[in-house]
Amino acid sequence: MATQGGDKPALRKPVFTKVDQLKPGTNGHTLTVKVVSATPVPGRARPAAPAAASSRAPRIAECLVGDETGAIVFTARNEQVDLLKAGATVILRNAKIDMFKGSMRLAVDKWGRIEPTEPASFTVKEDNNLSLVEYELVNVAE
Repeated sequence: MATQGGDKPALRKPVFTKVDQLKPGTNGHTLTVKVVSATPVPGRARPAAPAAASSRAPRIAECLVGDETGAIVFTARNEQVDLLKAGATVILRNAKIDMFKGSMRLAVDKWGRIEPTEPASFTVKEDNNLSLVEYELVNVAE
């Protein structure tokens, strides 16, 4: 089967969004954010689990990230915890909004990427924290 060398589809330029434009239930966001704080979430120890299983328990940290328009809680998992230290600036690619107890959380799953980048010049607007807004799912009867 013969293939030509140059018939790759053209890559699209990423469209960077700001934190204040995030809405519940959306995905595919690309953002440049600064990490304000990172708090590790203690793992629940399961009494029935063997000792070997506890060594590969998932590491989770809740990080407050944001840009000049607002802030949101980012849920970092496993290797992502090492990249999101306080003061770091990262590019989140293909990020999605998860709902947790009625509030928005930003997350990057296995289809997304977290890339460290040069320190940002903006200051995070912490008084516009989108994770503090509580949402309620309302079913509309027709």
